[in-house]
Amino acid sequence: MGKGVRVLVSDLKTLVSSNRVFVSQLGLAFAGGVLMGLTVAPFGAWFFAWVALVPLWILAVKPLSHFLLPISYGLIWGIGYHGIALFWITGIHPMTWLGVSWGASLAIAFFCWTFITLWGAALVVVWAMGMSFTSKVHFLPRLLIGIALWCLLERFWSAGSLWWTSLSFTQSPDNLAILQLGQISGPNTITAAIVAVNGLIAEGIMERETRRLQKPLSLSLAVGLFATLHLVGFFLYSRPLVERPENALKVGIVQGNIPNDIKLASAGWRQALESYTTGYQELADRGVDAVLIPETALPFLWTDDSIHRSSFYQAILAKGVVAWVGSFGQQGNNLTNSLFAVTGDGKIIGRYDKIKLVPLGEFIPFERFLGQLIDRLSPLEAHLIPGDINQRFETGFGRAIAAICYDSAFAEVFRHQAARGGQFILTASNDAHYTTAMKFQHHAQDLMRAIETDRWTVRATNTGYSGIIDPRGRTLWISEVNVTDIHGATIYRRPTQTFYVRWGDWLTFLLLALALCGWSIDRFLGEKRRLDGQYNL
Repeated sequence: MGKGVRVLVSDLKTLVSSNRVFVSQLGLAFAGGVLMGLTVAPFGAWFFAWVALVPLWILAVKPLSHFLLPISYGLIWGIGYHGIALFWITGIHPMTWLGVSWGASLAIAFFCWTFITLWGAALVVVWAMGMSFTSKVHFLPRLLIGIALWCLLERFWSAGSLWWTSLSFTQSPDNLAILQLGQISGPNTITAAIVAVNGLIAEGIMERETRRLQKPLSLSLAVGLFATLHLVGFFLYSRPLVERPENALKVGIVQGNIPNDIKLASAGWRQALESYTTGYQELADRGVDAVLIPETALPFLWTDDSIHRSSFYQAILAKGVVAWVGSFGQQGNNLTNSLFAVTGDGKIIGRYDKIKLVPLGEFIPFERFLGQLIDRLSPLEAHLIPGDINQRFETGFGRAIAAICYDSAFAEVFRHQAARGGQFILTASNDAHYTTAMKFQHHAQDLMRAIETDRWTVRATNTGYSGIIDPRGRTLWISEVNVTDIHGATIYRRPTQTFYVRWGDWLTFLLLALALCGWSIDRFLGEKRRLDGQYNL
């Protein structure tokens, strides 16, 4: 294994030292990745996404002199994109409040950033390697292969524990017209559109170089596809929201703004109880039907007997208004990160346990091998365990789609609940330990989920951005960052089901079928031409 790695490194060094063109091509690929990185919140340069993949496409499909070339191009492009988009992860530093030294905290933050960047870049590497085998495939089947392969890889990556930066994410929250396409087949609809336009532009540039055409058909198709997609999206966006008065629900949000460095201490508990109790009471007096508070806003076991003596619980009994409470639950000897629905008489009628736990932060990857080591380093006697994908969250006002923090990046979590009768979305998060960039990106994720499921969304966060989002992705209210705030708004329960909610990511399978058909036909025609040539000779 070690010898093989040394040979690869030696080959790469030889390429770099002997080929200046290769170095310039690496720079071009990196520039494309950086442009893609600038599309995500808070930069918001979404228009770059429609051209940023062009350099990588051209470099990957050109006839190659060495197998390391597509690996190198994909890796450097992926580092440019994911490195910028995910730089907010370094906001976990410093972790001195957890007892971690400043230097160790910096090292941990750097490791996390490097790892998730390379994990995202690995997707791009696999795609570039796959495309390198299409250099002799004709234009249309190669285009279909490129789109289908990227969508398939995003589907595979999103099934794991580390996922955030789908290409579709580059359009949120600013390009609301194109985001409407998420109703068709989820986020991969938008990913397919972005890859298709980039592929057409790249093919047009290559066609212009090889065939000396002044106006390649592919470039015209790229412009036409880009315009058509946005027109369709704008049509979907422009449809009026027809709501029934009986489906109205007045909800309240409390943003407690409790710093993480005191949250788990006794002083933090008291501050949290005071802040959320006061906020709940004020909103109840305003006449809201229910109040949502953030992820683990009350950082103790809600099922403990002591919770019944807390000021927050007593406020529920006094005001009689439903509360959706972020706290910890228990399953056996393990804890869950949970959202509870508590009625005005203090009964729990609904519970949602967070499905997508944060690796290392909330669960131990490969616990069979690493569990004992982590246990020696951690004072905790129990670990968080994930909830089931088929949960149903009853709210006192019908069934809702519930999500906690990291769940927001996984569209399937929302789709499953919408298909099972969830009529509006409740998300509870705590992003206090990250930068404003992450908070903005988190809002962008929830915005996409609102459009894909055609649901009103209520976001409660500890330190911002809390918000109200309508089914078209319009942000009707958003809080400031690092302030204590409360807000009341009217949303509507919706029983509709989008194509995505009904049938899931059907587009990826259709694209795969078309790509396989196109590749097979191309191979058949190529073999026929070869045999005809031999016969004529």
